Amino acid sequence: MSNTPIASVLFVCVHNAGRSQMAAGFLSHLAGEQVEVRSAGSLPAEQVNPAAVDAMKEVGIDISDSTPKVLTTDAVQASDYVITMGCGDACPVFPGKKYLDWELDDPAGKGVEAVRPIRDQIKTRIESLIADIRREDSSG
Repeated sequence: MSNTPIASVLFVCVHNAGRSQMAAGFLSHLAGEQVEVRSAGSLPAEQVNPAAVDAMKEVGIDISDSTPKVLTTDAVQASDYVITMGCGDACPVFPGKKYLDWELDDPAGKGVEAVRPIRDQIKTRIESLIADIRREDSSG
């Protein structure tokens, strides 16, 4: 099997501190090198939401070294899938990209107890996304 990723995914949320970071963590963990993973936001926060970091640690995924990044046109152009996280962030639109919007509660300002259900919803969506990517890759 080739080490070349079969797809690239960009997760976008305004602050790139919670939902998009958890999604990127899950996708990297579950898909490994099969999928290239990016995340960004239009107004990135200074750090990843500590409750999101703690919630992900509970499921064995460490996103504590992640840093919020600014959304660039290049990141969108380089991605096959662009997934906004229900945060109303605007992305440049390019032909041939798959755009999805996942409506998810915002974990900002919430404790880990409130972030867990959001984390679990993201995991379910990531598992479905991986299945879709693999199905598209095999149908060629």
